[in-house]
Amino acid sequence: MFEFFLKSYRSGLLTFCGSKVDVEFDSNGNEGKYCFRQYENGEMKTGNLKSRHPNILKGLVIGKKSFGLWVDQYTDGINEWTFTKEEIFEEFHKRNIKIPEPFLRDFNNVLERKRLKRIEEEIERLKNK
Repeated sequence: MFEFFLKSYRSGLLTFCGSKVDVEFDSNGNEGKYCFRQYENGEMKTGNLKSRHPNILKGLVIGKKSFGLWVDQYTDGINEWTFTKEEIFEEFHKRNIKIPEPFLRDFNNVLERKRLKRIEEEIERLKNK
């Protein structure tokens, strides 16, 4: 997960998360990877991020939040036939970024729920014609 978020952030794929992320430098603080684990476990909150590797921690947090935001946007676009899942995954592949299996499952589950909802809405629309 660490490598996925950091590579995605540094490559420019996952750089927008919808909120400002500030990380304070603390020479006595923990390394970025450990702080990210604390963030993931809920031990560290966004408003109180400190690390001796602030740029790494910032990239990880933005990458994580950004992926959650973009999964919603990507699946909406696929569902509306604006682009395909393959086009999105190709962007990661071109940058040699492997999407972790749990994220792929989540992506596919969200996409499937949205497809089913679109189908149900279309059936309802046709019934009411």
